[in-house]
Amino acid sequence: MPHALLQTPVALRTADMNAPLLARSTWVRRASRARPSLPATGEGARRAVGHGKVWLVGAGPGDPDLLTLKAARLLADAEAVVYDHLVGQAIIDMIPPGARRVYAGKEAGNHALPQDDINRVLVELARDGLQVVRLKGGDPFIFGRGGEEMQAVTAAGLACEIVPGITAAAGAAASTGIPLTHRAHAQTLVFATGHLKNDSVDLDWATLARPKQTVVIYMGLGALDIICRELIAHGLPPTTPAAVIHAATTPQQRGVQSALSDLPDVVRRSGIRAPALIMIGEVVALDGAPECAMEAAARHLATHG
Repeated sequence: MPHALLQTPVALRTADMNAPLLARSTWVRRASRARPSLPATGEGARRAVGHGKVWLVGAGPGDPDLLTLKAARLLADAEAVVYDHLVGQAIIDMIPPGARRVYAGKEAGNHALPQDDINRVLVELARDGLQVVRLKGGDPFIFGRGGEEMQAVTAAGLACEIVPGITAAAGAAASTGIPLTHRAHAQTLVFATGHLKNDSVDLDWATLARPKQTVVIYMGLGALDIICRELIAHGLPPTTPAAVIHAATTPQQRGVQSALSDLPDVVRRSGIRAPALIMIGEVVALDGAPECAMEAAARHLATHG
């Protein structure tokens, strides 16, 4: 674990760390209940602090009702917003009319801005003295390149704060009724990316194919054939329940469910496209929500061909 992660957070360093543990714990709990406030915006604030700040904000899985209160407040006060294509339109509509907007969407083979350029834009906007919201689908630190952007901002000597969001896997679980964990079926939960930095799909297949766990693969639809084939080759039964969910929590949500061995064909016939999550494990067969979002037509295709 990096040493920096073991250090006391900056916000807590004013506490007397030699105080008795009970006193310090009480202080931390009291401090954690204090409502964080966004610094005043405008020229006066910029003169006071000398430069702007970057917030890496998780926009959640798409449903604007799942945006956190802090994210909504920061967005309402933002002077510049850099946003991805996974951010729902209803959330984009919340951006203040006077804020600068920079679209930095990434889709397979089509990047509006390369990552290095996004890092540069964040730094330049903050150096202009702006309060910058980097709006990212899901959570910034779960396959959102938030770590790279945080490093770029802090390396430039600028302030950066992370605002977590509901990750797509949690949104898909809630909107489909597929529990990510279950005492009888899944004691381990694994998130993996199906799109590595070098464009390969060289995952730790032996780990992903372990029994009694749920595996959720982000950005893996283009490699679905490889993923299913390798998981089966490394010991996962071909009959393992699996699903692909498109645009979870939004009005465009669609999904299909089948045995792992059949999933690539079922997805092709359904016409499902990215963005989509792949969910694998016994829990997929437990989708018991009343409005489970698995299309009847897709179920028919999976059953009857």
